[in-house]
Amino acid sequence: MVENRTVAVVLFEGFEVLDVFGPVELLSVLPDHFTIVMLGPTGEPVASYQGTRIVPDTAYTAAPAADIVLVPGGFGTRRLVTEDGFLTWLREYCAGAEVVASVCTGSALLAAAGLLDGHRATTNKRAYRWATGFGSDVDWQPVARWVEDGSRWTSSGVAAGMDMTAALIASLTSPEQAREACDFVELDVHADPGWDPFAARNGLVPGTGAHRLGDGS
Repeated sequence: MVENRTVAVVLFEGFEVLDVFGPVELLSVLPDHFTIVMLGPTGEPVASYQGTRIVPDTAYTAAPAADIVLVPGGFGTRRLVTEDGFLTWLREYCAGAEVVASVCTGSALLAAAGLLDGHRATTNKRAYRWATGFGSDVDWQPVARWVEDGSRWTSSGVAAGMDMTAALIASLTSPEQAREACDFVELDVHADPGWDPFAARNGLVPGTGAHRLGDGS
């Protein structure tokens, strides 16, 4: 019998669109394995940083138990990292999850909620110096496309979330299912979690300089 896991995606004002819909695109190819639920602060539409408005399935306070919790990044994280009410809810909601995952600066929210303490993690490389300022005992990895550490999965910036999700699908189902999902969306993933040219480009590797257009999301 196929195990179906509930994936709760935590939306907030100013989330990054691809952080959400890159992973969701892959997971939704396998509906027998994954059921996706979108969570919002209320039942009202939630605006992304790009302006797209998404109607959540339910409010945070009414969210069903989830096997996988996915927290995206986006410039909205800058506000939420200091909102105690949200961080308390996130910490409590993730307590029973099999997997807690983040894309991009979503890792800053996990860290601020104490959910990455004792774990290795990574984040968006343009926002690395900001995001890694949260959490009291996080082993931040400056060079990583994504990091898997037990029940915690964290990816680098934006598009890296799709590479992480492919690896997560392979881990929870099978490599064949992951390939099926990637082939369906015509995605050639980076399968090496250590592949990370963006670390050097953002001055995170000794002897390299940063070439930046601005802070990452």
